[in-house]
Amino acid sequence: MEGVSALNDTPVDTLSFEAARDELVKVVSELEQGAPTLEQSLALWERGEALAARCEEWLLGAKRRLEAARAGASDSTDEDA
Repeated sequence: MEGVSALNDTPVDTLSFEAARDELVKVVSELEQGAPTLEQSLALWERGEALAARCEEWLLGAKRRLEAARAGASDSTDEDA
């Protein structure tokens, strides 16, 4: 995909939240500017969808960790009472 700067060869499932978010911002910007071809637009869209899913995966994982930490904190508070 020559000329599509936002596309990255790094597998999405290996990206950190920050890397996926930053690349997603680039993809959105590129789509807003209009890619030169339909094929490039589709490639950008597909990469953007994968990046958004990766970000959501990270956020859901963080939410589960917070809920587990809160549950652990309330369990230890209950035991102290």
